[in-house]
Amino acid sequence: MIPLDTKLEASEKEFAEVRDMLEQHQFSVGGNWDYDHGYFDRYLDDEHKVWLRMPFNVINGNIDSDTQDLDAKIRMGKPFVLKHVYNEGLDKEAHPRTFGSLVDQFQEPLDPDGEVESKWVTEAKKVLDQVEEKLLH
Repeated sequence: MIPLDTKLEASEKEFAEVRDMLEQHQFSVGGNWDYDHGYFDRYLDDEHKVWLRMPFNVINGNIDSDTQDLDAKIRMGKPFVLKHVYNEGLDKEAHPRTFGSLVDQFQEPLDPDGEVESKWVTEAKKVLDQVEEKLLH
């Protein structure tokens, strides 16, 4: 994981405004969000192993995907680039499901904090520059 400096860190904005703008730059709200914090994620490579992650904390209101009324105000955290290294192929410890013939083939990363090559740090900084320009002006 490589932390990145940005003018976005500690900035405060409406959640819906930030989410809508970041979606235009291929970000999505990461699956591990909660009512009081979360991450905007964007993959940087075609294999979806290298990610630019922008953390945020809710400072007012809440985030609830079940309602259309997203009144949250958020404070952006320090973004970072991370790389997940996966074992290629099927998971040897996959377990059959009770219903149907589905098999859970998803694997835990071999290294959830793999070495990030400098080209991905450069790419992440370019993306952050574009996002800064939109969100801070």
